[in-house]
Amino acid sequence: MKERSTSELSFYKKVIEALLFVSGRVLTLKELAKVCDGLSLGEVEAVIKELRKDYEGRGVVIREVAHGYRVETIPEVSEYIKRVVKPKNQRLTRSQLETLAIVAYFQPITRAEVSAKRGGVDAGPALKLLLERGLIKVVGRKQVPGRPPLYGTTPFFLEYFGLKSLDELPPLEELKKMVGIEENP
Repeated sequence: MKERSTSELSFYKKVIEALLFVSGRVLTLKELAKVCDGLSLGEVEAVIKELRKDYEGRGVVIREVAHGYRVETIPEVSEYIKRVVKPKNQRLTRSQLETLAIVAYFQPITRAEVSAKRGGVDAGPALKLLLERGLIKVVGRKQVPGRPPLYGTTPFFLEYFGLKSLDELPPLEELKKMVGIEENP
């Protein structure tokens, strides 16, 4: 692989910054390298590191989430942004959040298992909405009679909550205290 000049890397820094700005989604190192005429993953990572440093103390940051990177505004300016950009009401109800948390911590998991962990409350409606919003997906079928679907989280789940990976979820004990998950079902 050829060594890139400083001026070439400076140009690709502009390209990567623009891509992250306009994409509206998380971009992986691989995607960025491919678009940038085959920059190496190390070169793309170095450019992102420079950009992140450039953005220190600014109104936007480049965050690593869901195995990629995106541009985000800093929390301190959110009230001002809401004055111009009207956020879509994508809030989740307590029931939906509880269901999503159970799927995130216990995946792969069936509807019946989710309902049992919620104390016998039917998880069907919440699972349906979470599927529609792309936060969860069917990841397989349980090898029991009836072969019920198994649910797991999606990369969009990580994006939505600003997580790099599921390893960043708070400890399960905290979740159990917050939402009262049943221990043994």
